[in-house]
Amino acid sequence: MNVYQQKWVELFQGAHIPNWQIKASGDDIEIRVPAGVDLKIVRDNFPETVAAMSLDITVPKERLKFVLHNGHANTEYILNPTDADLNRA
Repeated sequence: MNVYQQKWVELFQGAHIPNWQIKASGDDIEIRVPAGVDLKIVRDNFPETVAAMSLDITVPKERLKFVLHNGHANTEYILNPTDADLNRA
């Protein structure tokens, strides 16, 4: 786990969001939310949440993919995307 990824895991775990499981998964961060949580609402609010949380991170930024799932569906959010991420069709 790289330092940037570790800082994000620590921030999310430190937020003590009830019943959310946050862990590193390879180069990504996996966030499992309870089955009853509407993943669309989480996904829609995620960019603003991450933007606010990023103010507490002082290490150099790296590409980081968050994989969000609730047991029924999953979605991804890429922070600091590379050109390859931006040019995917």
